[in-house]
Amino acid sequence: MNKRVFSGTRATGRLHLGNYLGAVKGYLELQNDPDYETIYMVMDLHAITTPFDKEKLAENTRNVIMDYLACGLDPEKSIISAQSLIPEHTYLSHIFSSEISVARMQHLPTFKEKIAQHPDNVTMALLNYPVLMAADILLYKASLVPVGVDQEPHLEVAREIARKMNQKYGMDFPEPKSFSTKGKYVPSLLGEGKMSKSVSKSFINLTDDLDTIRVKLSLVPTDNGKGNELSTKGGVFALLELYELFIDREGRKDYEDKYLSTGIKYSELKDNLARAIASRLEPIQKERKYYEDHPEEVDRIIKDGAQKAGKIAKETIKEVKEKMGFIA
Repeated sequence: MNKRVFSGTRATGRLHLGNYLGAVKGYLELQNDPDYETIYMVMDLHAITTPFDKEKLAENTRNVIMDYLACGLDPEKSIISAQSLIPEHTYLSHIFSSEISVARMQHLPTFKEKIAQHPDNVTMALLNYPVLMAADILLYKASLVPVGVDQEPHLEVAREIARKMNQKYGMDFPEPKSFSTKGKYVPSLLGEGKMSKSVSKSFINLTDDLDTIRVKLSLVPTDNGKGNELSTKGGVFALLELYELFIDREGRKDYEDKYLSTGIKYSELKDNLARAIASRLEPIQKERKYYEDHPEEVDRIIKDGAQKAGKIAKETIKEVKEKMGFIA
């Protein structure tokens, strides 16, 4: 039996370089490996757990899906769709909410972080975020979830719920495990942490053109181009990391040597890097333009994905209802 993988991206904007190198390239490897069955969704229901723009929600969802497709995710090999089109996600989430306490949810570090970020928007949806995430995964009986360390507390909630459902009702939910793909760490343009959609000016979108990339790189904080030692953080470090990712290790080493001796010309480094990034993004953008020009094909892919996902989801809900004693 193939191992089933589930992964989702919140519908909060277009994908950036960090998403591509850190996650999507790993998704591509999984979908092309016959040992795995892959489900990739845009999590628009999760997007409304924090303040959102209702005028852009559908657009953001479609943008992520077009980015997925432009990067090479194949609807013939993976299920690709939007979370809200499969109502069984919220159905199972409600059932799961009867198996976990409010206190357990309130003590999650991620919940406390979101309260600090959005003190005026502490909703039941925010509290139930991990329960919905558990439903997203277990609805498809996925055993592997490509997520970062920050999501591990949520995965533990999913495992707890799976154990309870299995013990109390005789279900056969797997206890999902985090699964690391061969992703790359892509530093923030601000020099602190990694690229993130939630941090303004920290990222380069997959849709950015050469001029836009040049402007963004021009704003990366630097120094006078010369020093006695190299830092492992900050804007200079970010530029060198990006240079290695998009050009080569030898070129990075050359700039490191110059930094410690004659000095770096950042205008030259940033221009070389901008052109290299733009060149790497060109085929992705060309493919994306095709889907932008053929919205009906995007609609078909989303609909077909929802139907495939819905078939699996309905089987799971039917089994849960029977095991829990609901009326047929």
